[in-house]
Amino acid sequence: MSAAGPTVHRVAAPARTPGQRRTARDRRRADRADRVREALRRALPALWLYASVRLTGMTVMAAWAWWVGKHPRTLLGHLWDGIWYAGIARDGYGLIVPSPTSPDVFYNDLAFFPLYPGLVRAVATVLPLTIVSAGLLVAWAAAGAAAWGIYAVGERLHGPRVGTLLVLLWALLPHAIVQTMAYTESLMTALAAWALYAAISERWLSAGALALLAGLSRPNAVAVAAAVACAAGLALWRDGRSRGDWRVWACAAMAPLGWAGYVLWAGLRSGGGPLGYFEVQRLWGSRFDFGRDAFLFARHLIVARDYMAYYVTLAILGAALVALLFLALDRPPAALLVYVLVLTVIAVGGSSYFASKPRFLLPAFPLLLPAAVAMARARPRTVAMTAGALAGLSFFYGTYLLAVARVPM
Repeated sequence: MSAAGPTVHRVAAPARTPGQRRTARDRRRADRADRVREALRRALPALWLYASVRLTGMTVMAAWAWWVGKHPRTLLGHLWDGIWYAGIARDGYGLIVPSPTSPDVFYNDLAFFPLYPGLVRAVATVLPLTIVSAGLLVAWAAAGAAAWGIYAVGERLHGPRVGTLLVLLWALLPHAIVQTMAYTESLMTALAAWALYAAISERWLSAGALALLAGLSRPNAVAVAAAVACAAGLALWRDGRSRGDWRVWACAAMAPLGWAGYVLWAGLRSGGGPLGYFEVQRLWGSRFDFGRDAFLFARHLIVARDYMAYYVTLAILGAALVALLFLALDRPPAALLVYVLVLTVIAVGGSSYFASKPRFLLPAFPLLLPAAVAMARARPRTVAMTAGALAGLSFFYGTYLLAVARVPM
């Protein structure tokens, strides 16, 4: 034996054959499919509850619409912004309409992000459906995916009971009828919920990809990019091992690409340069004024009379600010807090379209977490009475918004 010690002979592991690699891939796919099936099984009670609540709400609205001579399909699928989305899905971008009441206002369809109308066009191409029917199908499928994602976030943070109650509260919001309209809120909520779930689960590539897609759905989906980028940044700062993980860096890089890419493209397409998109929004009468317009309108509601929808909006904004405070005191994951903070700032700080502000907050489901936790600790009778009261308000107000009120949504 030499002074250097015994010679160690390393035997290389035999290379896996293509058949063995294929078997390993199949096994991983089977494991992923099993995990998805198990997650869906746990979420099914919440999803059935969500479907039952929203179907009841649509039935109440439809009955009143028929009674007053309006068509429920038109109210759900071809009203306000739904008309613009249907036009983009059918003909693409390029429509500019001057305001009939203000010579300085021009409505440009570049204000609307492309993911939802693109999906509607794809569905209408593949299935024998009209654009309006395809729009409703996409919205309803997105609402189901959103409910599942909301449950997943609630379950991961506080358990299955809180997850189910979180879905129920989201389904019973006063303006929850929007979740089943041909609008983009349900699609954004679905992508946001799953992006946040992926971020708090440290599934970085999924979080970045979902944030990218969410950024193509709505202007305020920049909140998803901010939340996911914040989660990735905190991981890089707190955990030295994450700095060597390319997936965390890729997540942070991907998250804002969808939103920033469309804003840049729309600005160039409008002829206003890289930031021309914000001029498009300004010509719609929409800009960020740090809440000045909202404050003046709230003051108007105190000293004058107006539509009931405006007073409900004021109450919802106040409730959202209180819920944001309680959520912050509960110290949720940073991604959730950043997400709802950005959404709230955009909703409160934006000018014009006061009655639409609750709709802008519809994707901010984490604001409901403190209430869901409180309900999970309450007695069943208290939960039932609370849910019943919220259902009455939601079904009545949803019917009022679509079939009675004449304010833009």
